[in-house]
Amino acid sequence: MKKLIALVLSLMLIVCSMAALAESKGTLVMATNASFPPYEYYEGTEIVGIDVEIAAAIAQKLGYDFEVADMEFDAIISAVNSGKANFGMAGMTVTEERLLSVDFSTSYATGVQVVIVREGSSITSVGDLFAEGAMHTIGVQLTTTGDLYTTWDLEDNGLAVINRYPNGNEAVLALKAGKVDCVVIDNEPAKAYVAANEGLVILPTEYVTENYAACFAKGDPLLAEFNAALEELIADGTVAAIIEKYIPVEE
Repeated sequence: MKKLIALVLSLMLIVCSMAALAESKGTLVMATNASFPPYEYYEGTEIVGIDVEIAAAIAQKLGYDFEVADMEFDAIISAVNSGKANFGMAGMTVTEERLLSVDFSTSYATGVQVVIVREGSSITSVGDLFAEGAMHTIGVQLTTTGDLYTTWDLEDNGLAVINRYPNGNEAVLALKAGKVDCVVIDNEPAKAYVAANEGLVILPTEYVTENYAACFAKGDPLLAEFNAALEELIADGTVAAIIEKYIPVEE
């Protein structure tokens, strides 16, 4: 009986040791701006979306717990660089300007910037935004690529005014109220905003096409792990399935 008890105790110790080895390596915190459907948005009190599911799958594959921190878009890079978050995912485009501050992961999705206008607007194409003598007022979300690209275009020709808002919803509300003539934003949240706000339409011509990636503090060794897991999830179809869940392929 003593030998049996000793054997049981030994087995229990082995099981406990295995469980300890299986414990999480820690928690990965993802900084985002949860007003960018379908990439990140609130469903009740929970933040869901493409970026959230992809990041959660990566964290699980790497053996980490996962947490999402919602903040203003223009605070994401500073949160990553200060260590308040391990990485940022928020439909964030890789740009030369951002590469001065952070490193980016492998790209996992392609985005398209479009223009939202009120029905009957004199703006009927992207080319109308900076037409000679037009001086349109353009609404954008602060520090997004909609902000960056329109700012660059404005510097080139000076034929428009840009109003910046902390999130896309406020920019769209400003459009409805007549405070701006259009809003430049990613196509997927644009479709959600237009569906929720009668009297708004998306122009048929695209403003710009871009690649989305996660951002990391310069030199962060986590990036290599993250990329390895992300590339496996791209290769096995997991990323495509997550994107398809939120953005069904049109037949």
